Amino acid sequence: MRKVFGFTLLELMITVGIVAILASLALAGYDFATRKTRRAAATGCLTQQAQAMERHYTTTMTYLGAAIPACSSDVTPYYTIRPAAGEPTATTYTLEAVPIGGQAKDTCGTLSLNHTARKTPATQGCW
Repeated sequence: MRKVFGFTLLELMITVGIVAILASLALAGYDFATRKTRRAAATGCLTQQAQAMERHYTTTMTYLGAAIPACSSDVTPYYTIRPAAGEPTATTYTLEAVPIGGQAKDTCGTLSLNHTARKTPATQGCW
């Protein structure tokens, strides 16, 4: 009798299937982690801009004319950071981070921060 070495086609296909399942799980976990990291960078940018608005208000007693700092280059490809429509006024402001591109799949959606430090959405984990 002759000894046969190697794998059968069935064994090879089972191995390929297992590798494909593990790869899809790893990719999904990576996508979630990158969206979460980008969201954290956007919330940091909103906070930085809110601080600039408050510094301006402290010296001039109005939010109008405040110089809002630009976000870093790791935020701008994934979020549009802007004041909300009709904002700022003399006594109020609302800043928004609107997800764009691949970040639009993020479950938190548009993030906002206003002059009373109200953060939306109020969902756990978004801020």
